[in-house]
Parts: sequence; C-alpha cells; structure tokens
Amino acid sequence: MTTHFITAEIDLQETPTELQKVIEAELQKQGEPLRWAITSVDIKQQKVNVEAVVTVES
Repeated sequence: MTTHFITAEIDLQETPTELQKVIEAELQKQGEPLRWAITSVDIKQQKVNVEAVVTVES
C-alpha cells in the first residue's frame, strides 16, 4: 500500500452536502482518501481546489 498526495479541481455544488459527496467520489477514483481539505474557492469560475492524501493498493 502506498500513499499519494493529490490535488483536484471540483465544480462548486448547490449545497455543502452535495459538494462533500462529489469531492469524495472524485477522490475515490484516485484511491482511498485518508484526509482531504478544500484549499481555495473561486467564486467567479464556480470551482473549489481540494488537496488530499489517498492510499493505493500496490
């Protein structure tokens, strides 16, 4: 098992609950998320940047 630091740009959602689901689904594509955080929000472009640590089976 290895860990990876990743970043993702996600479309801003209508509600915080929807945003969390979309972020978690996107991170699952890269591996199993250990932790993640929204690091910036661009209101004009309706995007959020997320940094995460994920584990991947070797």
